[in-house]
Amino acid sequence: MRHALDLARTVLHTTSPNPRVGCVIVRDGLILGEGATQPPGGPHAEICALRDAAARGLSVTGATFYVTLEPCSHFGRTPPCVDAVLAAAPGRVVVAMGDPNPQVNGAGLARLRAQGVPVTTGVCLPEALALNAGFAARMSRGMPWLWAKTAASLDGRSALHNGMSQWITGPAARADGHAWRARADVVLTGMGTVQKDDPRLTVRDVAVPRQPRKAVVDGRLQISESARLFDGEEVWVFTAHDDPVKAERLRRRNARVIVLPGPEPGRVDLHAMLRWMARQHVNEVHVEAGAGLTGALLSAGCVDEILAYIAPVLLGDAYAMVKLPMLSDLADARRFEFIDALPIGGDVRLRGRFADRWQALLSAANPR
Repeated sequence: MRHALDLARTVLHTTSPNPRVGCVIVRDGLILGEGATQPPGGPHAEICALRDAAARGLSVTGATFYVTLEPCSHFGRTPPCVDAVLAAAPGRVVVAMGDPNPQVNGAGLARLRAQGVPVTTGVCLPEALALNAGFAARMSRGMPWLWAKTAASLDGRSALHNGMSQWITGPAARADGHAWRARADVVLTGMGTVQKDDPRLTVRDVAVPRQPRKAVVDGRLQISESARLFDGEEVWVFTAHDDPVKAERLRRRNARVIVLPGPEPGRVDLHAMLRWMARQHVNEVHVEAGAGLTGALLSAGCVDEILAYIAPVLLGDAYAMVKLPMLSDLADARRFEFIDALPIGGDVRLRGRFADRWQALLSAANPR
């Protein structure tokens, strides 16, 4: 199963909106065939593994299939994988996580069992889910998985009062941040960051087969048509201000303006924004924004995970990494659980997530 997970990691940037899946077919300790899900419209992992075995001239009858996600049981862009698995007459099927897609959700496993195929489930479930948290979130709760990337000093400061913030962390941390950009479907920032840094929001420090989509939260629709992020690819601009004239000018720069006003004047409804993204088949959102938008997303309960790069410097009186309301009781603090701490060059990368969000996904992905 760990080898199947490694195969799934090789397609980290190419399968969305489909999940990243790997499959290995084994008999007597020997690999007969292996494969990973191809880009949308292409074959899924099980089909790739079966074709690999056929290309080797090997029969898979009676073999064990290790697959990181429950074989699909419905017609989408491709036929149901469970039909191909059953036609191969497996001796056993081992599955890491269930498919929370309502069109599957245990039906693939039920088909296998109904035909007398022994099925083992839940092997390496957390590892499989970590590769597909966004897919599981979109299918089970109708919203993508969102992580907020921050870069700060030891005392939690992200920019000087004159606006200078480049560069608090070193080049290795920046390259690692680009790797996280690369795996996301959408890179999201705020209007303040666009005004201050005029970012491109592209992946530059790692080689990728495709660039993630770019999106901006711009409550009052103040973005300039000359912003560098308008580079020909479609950009989503989420706003609370309905201005058809400005929207038409932005459309000429290949920007799509989505008006989603929240209860506060000039503020975007962030939950509605994420639900809208999910309807566009977005699995994962990488937020790279200032303290204001990051804090607003946290306050609205939209953040699932924090990706924090901490530099070994002290900045003193400077802007905080996130803007949140003042608390009067520690019991009201937003608490994450650390899941990773890793030196990156001269800096440290910390990953933390909300434990209840993760547990909800584990429950949704638990094979039935």
